Amino acid sequence: MIGVMSTKEALAMAQDAGLDLIKIAPTATPPVCKIADYGKYQYEQLRKEKEARKKQHQVDIKEIRISPNIDTNDVNTKINAARKFLAKGDKVKVTLRFRGREMAHMNTTKHVLDDFAEQLSDVAVIEKPAKVEGRSIIMFLTAKKEDKPSKNKEEAPKQD
Repeated sequence: MIGVMSTKEALAMAQDAGLDLIKIAPTATPPVCKIADYGKYQYEQLRKEKEARKKQHQVDIKEIRISPNIDTNDVNTKINAARKFLAKGDKVKVTLRFRGREMAHMNTTKHVLDDFAEQLSDVAVIEKPAKVEGRSIIMFLTAKKEDKPSKNKEEAPKQD
């Protein structure tokens, strides 16, 4: 922390030290600069960006396919798989696929998707409701956001 000085003075100080004058915040008034080795500064910036990318979680869309005449045990297996996907933070695409003559009963089998969403209602919320697309009905589920209680809540006064 040297303080406010002219650009010429700062450049002279950097050259005397054998280092570079790096603008950290060029849009600030006055601009904020740092005397350091520019190559080392670039390397540090790249490392910080790489570390930040490592900590990010890419949200994937996992698909679960079911048929209209699926049995209860099979539904439970698919629900458990969906729970795992939602716990990891991924979105779940539930596809109800119709083949052949099943297409005639499309509107009567929508309850399969509704039941699927109902059984996952404790951990998931419907992002996009069921929609017919070609030979299938598709619905998207996402994990519920948990509301964390705030620390600044006032407690009710205790009565003796």
